[in-house]
Amino acid sequence: MENPQFITFQKFNLKEDAVELATFLRESQIEYRIEDTSSGLDGNFGNSELAKDYLIKLKKEDFEKADILLLQISSNLVETIDRDHYLHEFTDEELKEIIVKKDEWSHLDFLLAQKILKERGQEIIPEEIEKHRKQRLEDLSKPEEHQGGWIIAGYLFAFLGGFLGFFIGWFLKTHKKTLPNGDRVYNYTESDRKQGNRILIVSLFFFLFWIGVRIFFSE
Repeated sequence: MENPQFITFQKFNLKEDAVELATFLRESQIEYRIEDTSSGLDGNFGNSELAKDYLIKLKKEDFEKADILLLQISSNLVETIDRDHYLHEFTDEELKEIIVKKDEWSHLDFLLAQKILKERGQEIIPEEIEKHRKQRLEDLSKPEEHQGGWIIAGYLFAFLGGFLGFFIGWFLKTHKKTLPNGDRVYNYTESDRKQGNRILIVSLFFFLFWIGVRIFFSE
């Protein structure tokens, strides 16, 4: 059974990368879980690693500790990076975007982007980086736009008494996303979540209704 205390910290396509991070976490005495969520379709795609997902999960309270430790390790590697590294070809704006969207890049890329900008006379001070971090969290915590199409589909399948309507309603009502700091927030607006709850109720009603109809006419 999945432990709700553990939240996805990083995702990898290669098992070796996940094991490497797990080893580092174990040595740092940070409790973790490895979860293989591979689709099982890799055989149809020539054993493509794109069909594989390995999740490293941590407790929320360990996110910041793990992040700091990974930055410390990466900081020791930054000075060893050659100037032919692909980030040296990035524009100043592209490098700044790496810093703003740190969650989409590796810790090494994040630090290297800062180093390159500093060499170009475009250094970003820690206070500005922290400001970007807070703004990024605020942006990511915003719910998705109105899910009109899914709501209509949910009601349609609900009236038909199908399981799919129940699933759509449940998903709209309960689905959450994980922020880079480990916080979990609802993925959809409050109004859409209320619609999801109504779809759940309608789905259950018509599911029982159609069962009753079938029983009645089968007699």
